Amino acid sequence: MDPSLSLQSVPAWFVVLPDTDAVAAPAAKALSFASRHLLHASGRPWIVGRWDPGTAVTGAHRDTRVAVIGEHAVTPLDAERAAAAASGTASPSALDRLAGRPGTFHLMATVAGRVRIQGGVVGLRRVFHAEAATPGGPVSVASDRADVLAELVGAGLDERRIALEMLASGVPYPWHGDPLWRGVHAVPGGHRLTLDSGGRTRTTRWWSPPDPVVPLAAGAAHLKEALAEAVAVRTRGRDLVSSDLGGLDSTAVCCTAARGGAKVVAYTAAIHDEAGDDVYWAERTVRALGGVEHHIVPAREVAMTFDGIDTLRDVLDTPSILTVDRNRRMGIIELAAARGSGLHLTGLGGDELLAGTPARLHTLLLTHPFVALQAIRGYAAKYRWARRAVLRRLLDRRSYDAWLGRLARDLTGPPAPVDEPLLDWAVPPRMPPWATPDAVAAARELIRTRRTPTGPRGRDRGEHRELAAMDGISQWVRHIGQMAAPLGIAVSAPYYDARVIEAALAVRPQDRITPWRYKPLIVEAMRGVVPEASRTRSTKANATFEEEAGLRRHRRALLTLCEDSRLVRLGLADEKALREWCRRAVSAETESYQLHPTIACEVWLRSREMTPLPAADRKV
Repeated sequence: MDPSLSLQSVPAWFVVLPDTDAVAAPAAKALSFASRHLLHASGRPWIVGRWDPGTAVTGAHRDTRVAVIGEHAVTPLDAERAAAAASGTASPSALDRLAGRPGTFHLMATVAGRVRIQGGVVGLRRVFHAEAATPGGPVSVASDRADVLAELVGAGLDERRIALEMLASGVPYPWHGDPLWRGVHAVPGGHRLTLDSGGRTRTTRWWSPPDPVVPLAAGAAHLKEALAEAVAVRTRGRDLVSSDLGGLDSTAVCCTAARGGAKVVAYTAAIHDEAGDDVYWAERTVRALGGVEHHIVPAREVAMTFDGIDTLRDVLDTPSILTVDRNRRMGIIELAAARGSGLHLTGLGGDELLAGTPARLHTLLLTHPFVALQAIRGYAAKYRWARRAVLRRLLDRRSYDAWLGRLARDLTGPPAPVDEPLLDWAVPPRMPPWATPDAVAAARELIRTRRTPTGPRGRDRGEHRELAAMDGISQWVRHIGQMAAPLGIAVSAPYYDARVIEAALAVRPQDRITPWRYKPLIVEAMRGVVPEASRTRSTKANATFEEEAGLRRHRRALLTLCEDSRLVRLGLADEKALREWCRRAVSAETESYQLHPTIACEVWLRSREMTPLPAADRKV
């Protein structure tokens, strides 16, 4: 692997350094690749890296410095006031108020020898930390990218951790999105990292989900306001923005931007499946809304799944299952960048936030049994859940720790049935058929020996499942942003603002999650924003055809990945079994998903071997 690939070639990154001379060596290395830096009051390097100056705001008061980088409406005066309020006090409250502002961003502060770094409440703005070896002993540094940090401190790849990434149906919490380098650690969403002057670390929580007690009408009003703020933060001051216009979630974002006065260029991708109706609904929306420039991408111009899978050159800091759909998803973003957009809005995040999960009913059964049973009957009829399976799940009160133990035991068992009731902590992931015994043993050992010290992601199965899903899908947005950065366009997901998440999660589960209505919360919230012609749409297109046709069309590219496979080299995949699987016809609904994580790992491992772009070809 190239020891400085990301430091050289990634367009945007930063590292945060404690206020000590001990980090002189890693600071000098970071500065040699950086285009910008900020200093502690002592004059030592504090934040070093590459970032768009339009995304950064700083403020200072005496020996206190505050910096905000990302999507926000924080002004220099706001940052200066926060620095003044935080100066000389150990209380984080002044900075917490700044962290609660609309947008998604990193907030950094250096106060009296202590450095504070925090990202978002889910996986969109992440913070990583690792120890750098120094003559006086190890000193911790932090970064927004795990690969940059690993290169800076010389961390080696953790091959056992890659085995866990091969799990089909997703890596479980708390490992999802974790760094793949030894000694590099992730700060959980909603937590802050503190570095003292000696470079020691401490992680503390700054955000918790609200209690779900708000009625639908009040919750819809709060969501409408929060989403409007989130979109305005991103569009304010821009001459033109682009947006997806497909399902109900992206329609809400697009219409909110247009109603807020932004010049919006909307894109809708047609799909080959005749049942796909995104174009029909998008045209209705645009006709009723007026003033929106609309482009329909014909199905024949939309890349199939697995397109270009053997030639991708994105530099990501973790493997991403979006790899298999990279060209399909990036097609619209490339068109938007060519149109002149510097910001592309997406509706990603809406599904898990607005539709929620029936697993909430597991807890609701204890407090509102009649309401919960009615909803469970509805879901059972809708998804054809077996009555006995539903009863078994409702009676299952095992902890998340026990669920992880069962998962470790059953890693090579059969996948969960497609009609399994969605009432457990998660769909139990499984190792794919081509995983070697060493890969299975490594994944099993990791799950058994590193349990989360703080329990599940949420307070019960439903909250855990929703927050874990937000962590996962927001990581997709982060990866799309890393793919799009070389084009000079930012990809933005307003549903991941803390205020938007809070507004939705505060609504009573029986109002937000129901088999009888499609996403009632956003439907109510968008009265007067989304045209009535499309506000109550209750359908959702999927790309099953693109998946199966893509597998047939790009089979040769998949087989190319089997040649000299890096996973095979590492002893994690059986080449013969993997090749046979890539040759056969597989169902997009029940089988091909098992390929996605393995392909993501293989492509990611190959991408780490690339030669960095010459400095003259990089956009900073």
